[in-house]
Amino acid sequence: MAEKTIRIGTRDSELALWQAHTVQKKLNDLGYKTEIIAVKSEGDIILDKPLYELGITGIFTKTLDIAMINGQVDIAVHSMKDVPTALPIGIVQSAVLERANTLDILVHKGNLDFLETSGTIATGSLRRQAMWLNKYPNHTVVDLRGNVNTRMQKLKDNDWNGAVFAAAGLERINLKPTDFIDLDWMIPAPAQGAMVVVAMANDSFVLDAVSQLNDVETEVCTHIERQFLKILEGGCTAPIGALATYSEVEDTFTFKGILLSIDGKQKLEIEKTVDVSEWKKLGFNCAKEILDNGGAELMATIKATLKK
Repeated sequence: MAEKTIRIGTRDSELALWQAHTVQKKLNDLGYKTEIIAVKSEGDIILDKPLYELGITGIFTKTLDIAMINGQVDIAVHSMKDVPTALPIGIVQSAVLERANTLDILVHKGNLDFLETSGTIATGSLRRQAMWLNKYPNHTVVDLRGNVNTRMQKLKDNDWNGAVFAAAGLERINLKPTDFIDLDWMIPAPAQGAMVVVAMANDSFVLDAVSQLNDVETEVCTHIERQFLKILEGGCTAPIGALATYSEVEDTFTFKGILLSIDGKQKLEIEKTVDVSEWKKLGFNCAKEILDNGGAELMATIKATLKK
């Protein structure tokens, strides 16, 4: 095996480093040499503006993309839900790791009475905000930014009733508290719970190494979800949820997708099950159906609202 050391680029948050170390261990187990290079991203530095106001899709991935294009790192490890559906020219998806928990959870303060009345919930995600307000129209949703640790601390420091997190992130760094409930009614972000490794398209040594980490079932499910996202949003952020699952017994893929207005008052949903041979167009077809049934108008409204 060649002696090249694979340089793994990552954000410097605890969760990002956990993800990078996970990939590092898998590559080391295959006999590759690696080193981890941590880079700060603008998404971590600018904490006072909601992400969608920054006018960038992929703010968390941009810094690492530049480091890779400049030859400072060979691969980057991301939470796949943070990665834009269109990768920069020259960068390719080289592996999707086996998926963890896809659920969103509500971390609360031990008392859930507010669910029956009025309450304040924190989240920086348009999707979580819209889905929460759709179910609990009497509640207030406040913006919550920062990495997982920062957000947990802000929840402690404020008088909010709770905050919504991805279960996978908290589980990975052992931050999942005892006071939480699974939000199994909330359709997750496309590719939630999955980690992706990206590399330069022309680096055959690295692509060959990393491709051995790929989990095919997760790759296909996240492809379906991200295809749905890409067709619906066309490069802008919107409250979109998507989850594809594979049934080994039936040899089918089931897809659930949702598009909501930002205030949660409008909701367009779709659920479809297809034979395994039909997965390639599943996300596309579901997105088209939503667009044809009021989704195109709703997306136009969302884009106009976010521009203000």
